[in-house]
Amino acid sequence: MSRADRAAVTWSTAVDAVTVDDLSYTYPSSSGRGRAARPALDKASLTVRTGSITGLVGVNGAGKSTLFKALMGMIEPDTGDLSILGQAPQAARRAGLVGYVPQAEAIDDTFPLTVRDVVSTGRYGRLGTTRRLGRDDRLAVDAALEQVRLADLADRQIGRLSGGQRRRVFVARSLCQEAQVLLLDEPFAGVDRGSEALVVAVLRDLVARGGAVLLSTHDLVALPSLADHVVLVHHSVLASGTPDAVLTPENLARAFGGEDLR
Repeated sequence: MSRADRAAVTWSTAVDAVTVDDLSYTYPSSSGRGRAARPALDKASLTVRTGSITGLVGVNGAGKSTLFKALMGMIEPDTGDLSILGQAPQAARRAGLVGYVPQAEAIDDTFPLTVRDVVSTGRYGRLGTTRRLGRDDRLAVDAALEQVRLADLADRQIGRLSGGQRRRVFVARSLCQEAQVLLLDEPFAGVDRGSEALVVAVLRDLVARGGAVLLSTHDLVALPSLADHVVLVHHSVLASGTPDAVLTPENLARAFGGEDLR
C-alpha cells in the first residue's frame, strides 16, 4: 500500500467506537489492605461515536485516567461492560483497533532510541517474534512521521526533543499502528500551540475517515472548537452531549466546585 493509499483508508461507522456501561472501579488502598474508601469511577456510562472527537473533562482525580486504563484492558473493572468497536478491550487492543497516548511516557532520555525507533513500536503488534519491520511497516512509520511533521527528525535521539515534539512522536506511534480509535490522556499538556494545532489537524483527518478520538483536556476555552461531543466526569458521568449543552455554568460548578458528588 502506498502512502497515498494509506492516507485514503476509511473505516466503517456502523458500530460505536467506544461503549461504557455502568463502569465502576476502586483502587486498592495505599496500605495494601482492601480497597480505597471511594471508587475512582462509580457507574459511569458513555458512548463515543465513530467519525467524532469526544472531549473528556473533569478535575484531576475525577477518573479520566482510570477510564482510559479500563478501555486499554490495563485494569479490570469491578462492575460494568466496555467495548471498542463492538469488541472487548483486550481483543480490540490485540487486533490493533485502538491506540493509546498516556499522560507520561516512561522513556529514559539518555537511552539511544531515535524518533523512528519509538514510532516503529506501533507496528510491533503486527510483527513476529523477530520484531523485524517489513516494507509495509516502514511505509507506515514514514507516513506517520510525515503526518506529524517529524520526518526530518526521524534519526534524532528522543531525549533531544522538545515537549511538543515528543507528544507528536507518541501520536505518530498510534497513527502508524493504523488504529481506528485513539485514546489520548491530556495530549496537549505542556505542548506549544504549533504542535497542538498540528495534532488537532491529524485527529480531524482521522475522524473524517471514520475514526474516533476520545481525549481528556483541561482547556475549556478551546474545547468547543476541538470536540464534537463532551463528557463531564467527577467519578461518574455528570453530563454528556454537545459542548454548548454540557459546558454550562451549572454543570461546570458541579464538576469543578469541590462538591462531594457521591
